[in-house]
Parts: sequence; structure tokens; C-alpha cells
Amino acid sequence: MSEIQNVWKPTRKKILNLVYFILSTAIVVGIWPYESGSGWFRITGVIIIVSSCYLVLYLFLAHFRSEVLDVTRQTLFIILIILSFILLTRFVSTYINQKGLFLIPFVIIPVVIRTFYDARLALFILLITIMLAGFMVTDPFVFIFMSFISGMVAIFSLSNIYRRAKLFITSLEVIISYSALYLGLNLMHDGSFNNIKVSDFYLFAGNGLLVLMCYPIIFIFEKKFLFLSDNTLLELADTNQPLLRKLAEEAPGSFQHSLQVANLAEEAARITGANLLLVRTGALYHDIGKIANPKFYIENQTDGLSPHDNLNPEESVKVIINHVKNGVILAKNFKIPVQIIDFIRTHHGTTVAYYFFKKYTDLHQLDTSTVKEFTYPGPKPFSKETAVVMMADAVEASSRSLLEYTEETISELVERIVYIQEQDGQFSDIPLTFKDISDIKSAFKKRLSNIYHIRMAYPEREF
Repeated sequence: MSEIQNVWKPTRKKILNLVYFILSTAIVVGIWPYESGSGWFRITGVIIIVSSCYLVLYLFLAHFRSEVLDVTRQTLFIILIILSFILLTRFVSTYINQKGLFLIPFVIIPVVIRTFYDARLALFILLITIMLAGFMVTDPFVFIFMSFISGMVAIFSLSNIYRRAKLFITSLEVIISYSALYLGLNLMHDGSFNNIKVSDFYLFAGNGLLVLMCYPIIFIFEKKFLFLSDNTLLELADTNQPLLRKLAEEAPGSFQHSLQVANLAEEAARITGANLLLVRTGALYHDIGKIANPKFYIENQTDGLSPHDNLNPEESVKVIINHVKNGVILAKNFKIPVQIIDFIRTHHGTTVAYYFFKKYTDLHQLDTSTVKEFTYPGPKPFSKETAVVMMADAVEASSRSLLEYTEETISELVERIVYIQEQDGQFSDIPLTFKDISDIKSAFKKRLSNIYHIRMAYPEREF
């Protein structure tokens, strides 16, 4: 079957998404401001215009954000945002007045979309919404121009929305941009201050203040549509969270390992453009399954005794592999979001627990028929973030076994670990380029060199 046929092959999700787009189109056509005596030709024209906007939106998502169309609730989330502001515009323009349109906080659209996605999608959704809403106002150019520029200002100012003061600054910038644009347009048209009304600036101030509603709106969308905002990631990454405290108390070695993995992965994520907060949070939780049997993992063995000494390799590997399953169960019990659970499921991918597999083959004369028993269940990493954590986990764990820490030994270790994972096909489901992998390895080498750098030998103090 060709690639095009695969794209358009009907699935339940695609059909449901199509239904949402058609329903949204029908609602917009239904509330359209028709003139009295409008015939079928005029209605047909409206259907064509509205359908064109939604078709362009669908094609944009299919080409640049296909993962949105893969999750029905995310598609519904975007459609609801567009539809709610169009309905609000229709209501205000019909039952209040045209001036009241400048009280509608269209800037909320890019702020909310930018929180869960990226600036490009936020800008595109804003454009589609204000273009459709522009047909419902008396002066569409001014409305679209001012809404677009103010929305752009909001997008540019939202680099770190998790900082409390950031949204207040954005609100102030929106007020200033609306006021400046209003002033400029009036001076351009009239050449004087005669038609500038102070009351209009009150509307712009109200618009900017309504932007502060983004926090409760983001919270509601996050819970109802299972999104994950930067604020939630910051809360989850707090080491005083109950589950992380439990890991620190019951498996302190695994906790320290997770902290180091988080530092390694965060450095790589910064270079490759991955989500820093998501990577760090996922790394902190990736090994929580070791809470179930902490003494079976070498980092938690302080007395030099290992429970594996009394077990055969088959029994040992079951305990080791089960830390993934135990971690998923534990995370669900503590209401950890599914995006973080993905890191627990994928941090070993479908690799083989080679230490115990080698031990087994040594005892059974190279019998490799039971390799599946020594293989993690997966799935493989399916995003740049989960891949980075997988690499960081393996590199950090292996780095503790080095006998000598030099640039050469660290470089050789990182190259070998990542090469093995590549040859195992662990990154086959991720759009990682050779440059991405090279940058990730460079970040690991730099961070490990900083951790294990040679220190000056201080002379002993004589008493």
C-alpha cells in the first residue's frame, strides 16, 4: 500500500476528528451574520469560506503536528478554543456593541496553545480564529490587525510562563500594544487626537487583565484534556514530592542515580531543543519501580552483599525487569501523569539485561534460545525526550564502573553505549538526526567530565 493510501486510510480517530471539524464548521455557518433575504447562493459562499479555513487548519495539523490528530481529545481541545471565541465574538457584536469586541481577550488563544504546544501552532490557531471572527465585525481590518499584533506580542513574551511574574508582564505588554495600535490607527486616519476616547483605553486595560484568566483556564484544560503544563512539571520535579521522597528514603542509591540522570538528560535536551522540564521530570521518576526491591540493585547495596548471589540468572532477571512494571503501577497509584509514566516504560526500551543473560549463557553453554526472558518488554522510546533519558540512564549507570576517569575513557564509554543502543534499533521510532545524536553524546561527555574531573590533592594539615 502506498504512503498516500496509508495517510488517508480511515481509522476511528480520523473519522471522529472529521466529525468534530464538520460539526464546528456547521456551527460557525449557523451563527454567521446573514443579511435579510440571504439566499442559498450566499449560504453556499459562507460554507465554502468556513470550510476552507477548517481545511487549512486540518492540513496544517496533518503536516506539522500530526500527533495532535492522533489524539482525539487534543483535536477537540483546539476546535473548542476556536469555536468558543467565534461564538463570543458573535454574541458581543450582536447584543452589546462593536467597541465591546476589544474587551474579548483573543490573546488567551496563543497563551493557552503556547503552553501545551509551540509558538508556530499558537500563531496559526490565532490567525484562523480572528479571520473567521473578522467576518462578524463592522471593521474587520482594524479588528484583525490589532488582535494579530497583540497576539504576536503575547507569543514573544511567553518563553517561561511557569514564572509567576511572566503572565503579569504579558498582560501589561498586551495593554500597551492595543493602546499603541489604537493610537497609531486613529492618528493615521484623522491626523489628530480628536476622535481618541479615553474610554477605549479602559477596554484595552480590561482586555489585558482578562489575560490573567489563563492560569485557571490552563488548569481546567490540563485536567480535562490530560495535558501537562510547565507549572505541573515544576511541581512534579520537586524532590519533596511524596513518591520522590519515598524513593530517596527506601532506595537512596537509585535516587542519587536519578538525580544524575536528570542532570545529564537536561544538558542534552538543552542542546537538541527537547522539552527541558519534561526531560528532567521524566528522568527523576524513571526508576521509581526500584522501591519494591531496592537491595536487588547495586547502587543500594551498602554492605557488599547481593541477593543475586543466592538466585539463578532467570530469577534475578525477573526481579530486575519487573522494576519497569512496578514503576508504572506505583506511578498510577500516586496519580503521576501518563506523559511521565512513558519515561518509566521506555527507559530500557526492548534491550537485553545483558549482565544476567551473559551469566546464563556461561552456565548453559551459549544457549541463546531464552533471550526473550532477559529482554525488557518495551516499548521503545517514541519521542526525543524519552530517547534522551534512555541514553542518559545507560551512560550514567555505566560510568560508575569506570576504573579511570579521563577524557578518553569517558568518550569511549559514551560512544560505545549509544552505539549499542543504535544497533539494537532502540531509536527506530524517533525522528533523531545524526546531528542530534552527536550533540547528545557531546553533552554527556562534557557533563561527565565535569562530574569526574581530577581534583587537586590538598596537603595534610599538621597539628
